[in-house]
Amino acid sequence: MKRDVVIVLDCGATNIRAIAVNPQGVVVAKAVQPNHSQPDPANPQWQLWPLEGILQSFAQCCRQLLPQISQCKIHAVTVTTFGVDGALVDASGNMLYPIISWKCPRTVAVMDDITRYMSAEKLQQISGIGQFSFNTLYKLIWLQENRPDLVKQAHAWLFISSLINQRLTGEFTTDRTMAGTSQLLDVKQEQFSSAILQKIGIQADLFPPMVAAGEIIGQLLPGIASDLGLPAGLPVISAGHDTQFALFGSGADLDQPVLSSGTWEILMVRTPNVNTTLLPQFAGSTCELDSCPRLFNPGLQWLASGVLEWVRQLYWHDDACANVYQQMIAEATTIAPGAEGMRMDCNLLGNSHHNLSGGWQGVSLSSRRGHFYRSALESLAWQLKDNLAVLERIGEFRTRELLLVGGGSRNALWNQIKADVLNLPVKVIDESETTVLGAALFAWHATGYYASAEEARAQVNYHYQYYQPGDQQPLYQAITAMAATISLKGECHA
Repeated sequence: MKRDVVIVLDCGATNIRAIAVNPQGVVVAKAVQPNHSQPDPANPQWQLWPLEGILQSFAQCCRQLLPQISQCKIHAVTVTTFGVDGALVDASGNMLYPIISWKCPRTVAVMDDITRYMSAEKLQQISGIGQFSFNTLYKLIWLQENRPDLVKQAHAWLFISSLINQRLTGEFTTDRTMAGTSQLLDVKQEQFSSAILQKIGIQADLFPPMVAAGEIIGQLLPGIASDLGLPAGLPVISAGHDTQFALFGSGADLDQPVLSSGTWEILMVRTPNVNTTLLPQFAGSTCELDSCPRLFNPGLQWLASGVLEWVRQLYWHDDACANVYQQMIAEATTIAPGAEGMRMDCNLLGNSHHNLSGGWQGVSLSSRRGHFYRSALESLAWQLKDNLAVLERIGEFRTRELLLVGGGSRNALWNQIKADVLNLPVKVIDESETTVLGAALFAWHATGYYASAEEARAQVNYHYQYYQPGDQQPLYQAITAMAATISLKGECHA
């Protein structure tokens, strides 16, 4: 008897993947190819995404995947990827200009001079999106100012997920969650803002009809199906921006904040309420559309594990990679909470002339490197506490527990410190593929397998590890287990 699967095509900044997921949310098989942006021939400092290369990588992944699922019935295909990026296309779907990568610095000057069109505060109050130079808004302004002929000639603007979907189906669509990252929407109305578009001289009909997560875009065309090695006629399901599907795939309830902990910490929540007038008051704030209608994902982001990696390079740079984080955590664990009065100011990105309080306070001759690491962990946890209070104001909710995902969630000491500082339970999900899982759940709903994406999610057997405030015993057990894992795998995660 054949097993049932859907295939998620996941385009990340470093990897292209094809992943087969069963109706219970279990990854059955996966294949991976590297991905990277390329220099723009016009300027080696500029960065582009090669769409043809991405499609070829998807084809390679699918052909690697198929032998692993030869006894499976494939029900659908769906695409998820990073936000904001896209391209102008003609009526046949051919790109008129390459995809400008979010890594490209060409739009920094556009953002810095945005008041020519509208104040940054007004933009965020309308769109929800903060001032990030890679936003779609600045790419379109750059194209309008540098290649107005192409903007005038264009049939449509397609976000990167829709570029891929157009190649798969021939249909021109706009994934709703991708539009939510663009800084072009009226976020409360969930449609492109006439006020913003009028200011920048872009017509609303440049954007194809918006499709929600779980809608069927079309059927897999024979040509691309042959390239992928998949059956022609498979339904292609709308997904979109990876962040939104990671939130849904994590199992997060409404008004339950989720912290994605990595080089940057991204704190978001799924909520029906958002006070967009508050957003411009807080650096790093943003508000995107949730994967489900009439819900929002307000959030904040700040440098986190990037700080811890800097501490490692300062004090443990000679230690062997396979054991260095185990050693760092072990040394920090011997230091009492409070790090004997040592405190670190985490605002290390500011200009040194203005950021006079940056670095550590309370350092003494008895301070060891474990003090520096522990104080960094604690200070980042206090920064989390401050940002969670801000997010509660923006999203109009009260936190009962924090859900933790990402590489930083493997640091048991840091998890316990977060629980202690927040005085809240912290639960860590034992699932690395939350983005893929979230997209797959909407695909299973679209195929009729489940009545809703929520019903599909209810079938997933989630596993969590809990950290309670003041509960030290599980901490040491978790540290021992994590140390064994790190030694076994030889991985390095701060």
